[in-house]
Amino acid sequence: MPADTGLKLPSLRQWDKATLYLSIAGIVALAWWYLIDMSSGMSNINMSDAAMGSTDMQSHTGLQNWTLQTFWTMFVMWSVMMVGMMVPSAIRTIMIYARIAQQAEGSSRLATLCFITGYLFIWTGFSFLATGIQWWLNQHALLSPMMVSTSSLLGAGLLVAAGIYQLTPIKDACLKHCQSPVAFISQHFKKGYVGASRMGLHHGFYCLGCCWILMALLFVAGVMNLLWILAITLFVLLEKLLPPNLFITKIAGVLMIITGLLLLY
Repeated sequence: MPADTGLKLPSLRQWDKATLYLSIAGIVALAWWYLIDMSSGMSNINMSDAAMGSTDMQSHTGLQNWTLQTFWTMFVMWSVMMVGMMVPSAIRTIMIYARIAQQAEGSSRLATLCFITGYLFIWTGFSFLATGIQWWLNQHALLSPMMVSTSSLLGAGLLVAAGIYQLTPIKDACLKHCQSPVAFISQHFKKGYVGASRMGLHHGFYCLGCCWILMALLFVAGVMNLLWILAITLFVLLEKLLPPNLFITKIAGVLMIITGLLLLY
């Protein structure tokens, strides 16, 4: 784990620490339960279609001609997915913020909630954009009923783009902030609940800059492919927790580019 600074952090009261850990674990668990339930439901529909010999599976699942209700359902799905995927990688930053906020504010609970809310607001905005992209891909018949790319060119393009982005200075700069939460919080700390929300937004922007293209890779193997979702979640977590000198980001970028190019042949 990369060292942040020589700053000695205040300790968080045991009860507050336990409450915070349990709350975060509960939120993440509920998000994953929702994803598992939705994935299972969609799989059952597709199996039923196959058993009946349906040739219009997309139409049957309601993903061909979207309504406002379809858009809302997919937006909720993406929003919950981002909670399940991104909150685990932000736990270290959240806990460090809570410790500093306790010393500065006297109580860290509501301030920490505001910080988390600001962070998730960024990923909710991303979810809205991702839903719009999914709608566009669906309208152009580029997604299967399980939201997997039906175009090898699209899948390859996403992998190559993600790999190239992994090698850019923008990725490095955003990842550095995510890997060094003490330095980030000590430099940008603001008192008050508004300040906490703004810090959450600030951290969310860096996190988005670090991981947005990785989330786009969900379209490669399936937005509802639980193993693929878990793999990306674990990669994001490792990227932020492992020491930078392991070059996991660069190695992964090169592998993504190679994989993408192989898909074209």
